[in-house]
Amino acid sequence: MLRGIEALGRGTVRRFDEIGFATALFGESLFWTFAGWRWRQPVRLAATVAQMVEVGIQALPIATLLAATVGLMLAIQSLYSLGLFGAESFAHVGIALAVTREFSPLIIGILVAGRSGSALAARLSTMAINQEIDALKVIGIDPVRFLVAPALLAMLIMLPALTMWANIVALMVKAGSMISIASSAGATRKRTGSMPITLRASTSWLIAIVLSRAARAEPDRPATRMPMIKGENSRVTARAMPTWAKDSAPNRPSE
Repeated sequence: MLRGIEALGRGTVRRFDEIGFATALFGESLFWTFAGWRWRQPVRLAATVAQMVEVGIQALPIATLLAATVGLMLAIQSLYSLGLFGAESFAHVGIALAVTREFSPLIIGILVAGRSGSALAARLSTMAINQEIDALKVIGIDPVRFLVAPALLAMLIMLPALTMWANIVALMVKAGSMISIASSAGATRKRTGSMPITLRASTSWLIAIVLSRAARAEPDRPATRMPMIKGENSRVTARAMPTWAKDSAPNRPSE
């Protein structure tokens, strides 16, 4: 039990140590980004542009593929789900809000963290193992300003740009898929009639339920046999009429 408590304490201290180190690294990167020129050590534009190309431009193919897939799947599922209630016209509003508010920022954040973040971490680890970071300190170059600040500045610029690009791609794919689905549904409607098969089946099913409930709600009225009435053409007829019809029938004089 003591070993378990000790392991828990060590893990908690290690997590707080990592959080503090990340906070200090972030603060130092911001300092060198915005105030490094006062110490004649500004963040180099060439290094920032190189990081922007690596973080943003090289990530365009996978970002485009993911955004197009999300837009297509949202369009298909939304049209199918809302079509059950006859609200297909509201699908584009929900898809646009879901893409711009939730899916595109989430997808791009995961993409940049998994792709560019892991690549940067691997490069810095390799440089630390090869003592290249110590060599930078020896020659008077701050490693955070030279290695971390350009990557941070590039991510601050390219993340919103990639998110906007993902929004555009997802909405364009959504629009194209909705147009194609609507055109195919229109062709099917022309072949099968003015109303789609699923809508006609659901309407018939609903009408059948309403009629059956109405029949159950109406009380059963017993039928009685009326006496034989001699008609004008001297034919004797006998009819079975319900009680309410018998009461409302006019009384004829007996012959």
